Amino acid sequence: MFPLEYFLFLQIILFLFITPGTPRIVIISYSMNYGVKSCIWTALGDITANFIQGTLVIFVLGSFFSDNPDFLNIFKWIGIIYLVYLAYDIYKSKPKDINSNQQQGKSIFSFFKDGFLVAGTSPKAWMFFPLIFPQFIDFTSNYIIQFIILIITYMVLDFVSLIGYAVLANKLIIWIKANPKVINSISACVLIIIAIIIAVTQHY
Repeated sequence: MFPLEYFLFLQIILFLFITPGTPRIVIISYSMNYGVKSCIWTALGDITANFIQGTLVIFVLGSFFSDNPDFLNIFKWIGIIYLVYLAYDIYKSKPKDINSNQQQGKSIFSFFKDGFLVAGTSPKAWMFFPLIFPQFIDFTSNYIIQFIILIITYMVLDFVSLIGYAVLANKLIIWIKANPKVINSISACVLIIIAIIIAVTQHY
């Protein structure tokens, strides 16, 4: 892996992270409903799923996905169902009261699980890791070191971008307090739209 290829890899993943996909929609909603600290666990769940995806693709599955498109379809529909569930959960939740000292209504495990499942069932992620990620690894040399460098880079930047979204979203909490259902309704609608788009356009 040459430096030029590494910089190209950075450009690709930064573009992916800047684009407000499903994990970022969830982070924005959770930041406003539960606070930035809770989003840390959701972000950790997200990057844990990404680490497992990358590891499976490079060391276990190889070309399995391209040879078995039905497997991707299973992930696709699991992801769609979970997105619909999250849309409902976000819609019915109440934005955090900035003056409240009450405990949040979700456990740490629940935040982690949501981040893990959203990333783990994302067709976008399962397309990135089998099709794009291996292109930046030279399997004729020490590919383990290359994998470690790339996956750590991916995880760190993904985590930072997710928390960045959470912090920016939380700055709007005062406005959200005056408009309590607006962001939840918008976020829920966006998740439903994403689920529909995935169902209609993603074919394997």
